[in-house]
Amino acid sequence: MTTWVEPSGTATALLLLGRGADADSERGVDCPGELPAPSDPHLVERARAAKAALGDRVFVLGHHYQRDEVIQFADVSGDSFKLARDAAARPDAEFIVFCGVHFMAESADILTGADQRVILPDLAAGCSMADMAVLSQVDTCWDTLSALGIAERTVPVTYMNSSADIKGFVGQHGGVVCTSSNAKRALDWAYTQGDKVLFLPDEHLGRNTAVLEMGFSLDDCVLYDPHKPQGGLTDEQLRDAKIILWRGHCSVHGRFTLDSVREVRDRVPGVNVLVHPECRHEVVTAADYVGSTEYIIRTLDAAPAGSAWAIGTELNLVRRLARTYPDKQITFLDRTVCYCSTMNRIDLPHLVWALEELVAGRVVNQITVDERTATNARSALDQMLALP
Repeated sequence: MTTWVEPSGTATALLLLGRGADADSERGVDCPGELPAPSDPHLVERARAAKAALGDRVFVLGHHYQRDEVIQFADVSGDSFKLARDAAARPDAEFIVFCGVHFMAESADILTGADQRVILPDLAAGCSMADMAVLSQVDTCWDTLSALGIAERTVPVTYMNSSADIKGFVGQHGGVVCTSSNAKRALDWAYTQGDKVLFLPDEHLGRNTAVLEMGFSLDDCVLYDPHKPQGGLTDEQLRDAKIILWRGHCSVHGRFTLDSVREVRDRVPGVNVLVHPECRHEVVTAADYVGSTEYIIRTLDAAPAGSAWAIGTELNLVRRLARTYPDKQITFLDRTVCYCSTMNRIDLPHLVWALEELVAGRVVNQITVDERTATNARSALDQMLALP
């Protein structure tokens, strides 16, 4: 059995491409064992056979951004938190195979029973946004706030797209986890606990929620850069800010620009622009509709036939929506193709390998969060579940 134990969280080392690996990063780890060849024409049949052999012992989760060849084997599909909750709702499943990325599998391990094992088919399926907030950096930021005498008035809020140790930090300091659909509710709660928020790790979701949904001004928000002394901010800026945004972003949603919106409006008459709140502030303000992945799906489902839509989110999902709703004109917001590269590491060979290893009695790529981190992270997750 090979087991991945969540590291304690240190600064990420800079590695040359193809030379070495960093166990403290979500990326760059080795995948043990032999994978089936990608060109194997029998992969679909092998996946079906392995899944059938495991029966109710296995529960396969597929994130919306997964490729179709993987999604077809998912028992449920959804966004990261929905899938973690679905896993927790299946206590009889011995194995949870999470076709997503590392932080999602961590959340599933935190929310499932001690006798259940969570498996990530490829350990290199990380998240660049989650990697942008390292625990040692967040500790340094908190020390800065403490030295200024404002930490006790500051409530940490972390996006679901963060590592288990960041969720643990937030839980330890009385904070809450949020998703893209309940970020406003989480911030509303946070401001009943203090008068300042440290928002991790996605600056765009934090800024868009604070300004567009809560009536804050852009001046109420400051951007903390962990690579600069004191985050690149003065004492006065930190004291005066209502929300301290961590400098982090999604590598997919961050690619969309205001020019993307203008270009698609010129190219597609009457187009509706629908984007995820992880997009830049100027993109979100120029869009017609803004919402989470589930919101995007619901909006297109309810849209009238013949309507035109440009979607600013991950390409696998946009292509799947275009096939699902052929009566609507659905296009990618930007002309540049943009998959989530780490999400796409979960491919059919990795899934087949993981399932066949389980059939053979070998557990590979198990994701395990240490007990202390899991307890603190569970506190922050439970606080989210308790939001009104």
